Amino acid sequence: MTTSTELTFLGVVGTATAGSVLGAAILYKLGSVLNAKKLDAIIDSYGGILGLKTGSLHKAFSLFRRYRYWAVFLCRMVPIIRSLISIPAGMAKMKFHVFILLTAAGTFIWNLILVYAGAMLGESWEEVLDFMNIYQEATYLLLILAGAAYWVYKVVGKKSKRS
Repeated sequence: MTTSTELTFLGVVGTATAGSVLGAAILYKLGSVLNAKKLDAIIDSYGGILGLKTGSLHKAFSLFRRYRYWAVFLCRMVPIIRSLISIPAGMAKMKFHVFILLTAAGTFIWNLILVYAGAMLGESWEEVLDFMNIYQEATYLLLILAGAAYWVYKVVGKKSKRS
């Protein structure tokens, strides 16, 4: 779009970043309303379906608290997680201005790379979409495999403890 329309490179990057930051702020707010007690109640009620326990949730949340700044910044470049990371940031009551700064920085870098790649490819910009589809599918696959491995570990662990 930056090579074939009147849209400017920085205008596209800035608009994409602003939209992402706005969406992240909404999910942050959701996380700030969804405190640990409410999430524990949800996990207690429905977590068994996914093999989740509140203890596992607390371990994950503790890990987030340790790396929160890097997590927010770096996860802006990972499909699925780029949005979801806003929720634990809100739950952890991360300072909103720090959250927005890290979100804007990570998102800006990601958008800069994508728009630059598209601009460099010119008419062949759709090749960026092909790469992004592969990147996204690889991320999904890794998340599914990690979830499956965790589930098998828990199920097999329970069965071997029983026997």
